[in-house]
Amino acid sequence: MNAYTPILVLGALGAAFAVVSVVLATLVGPRRYNRAKLEAYECGIEPTPQPEGGGRFPVKYYLTAMLFIIFDIEIVFLYPWAVHFDVLVDPDTGLGLFALAEMLIFVALIGIAYAYDWRRGGLEWD
Repeated sequence: MNAYTPILVLGALGAAFAVVSVVLATLVGPRRYNRAKLEAYECGIEPTPQPEGGGRFPVKYYLTAMLFIIFDIEIVFLYPWAVHFDVLVDPDTGLGLFALAEMLIFVALIGIAYAYDWRRGGLEWD
């Protein structure tokens, strides 16, 4: 149990910070709302009225979000490998040439997917 104590303390601090922030925002925040403050802010553009059930969003929004997630996940996998890769310093403790080949294949596959998406026009925003 002693090994998990720092994790539990950090989780408790995070939860306490979230709860205290919400409580303080309701206590200290402004109480006078008007119509302008309750409307959505759209970068200075007048918001267009939406149907009651909500409007349809173009698929481009979701495709862009998925591309962002895919390329972020690539970096998440690439960063720890780059930190631990030291095959030239000490071959016994490093990841070795197999890991280098594995990562080159991974980056090549992501590059192919990127090129395919680029060619299909997925990165162009109309």
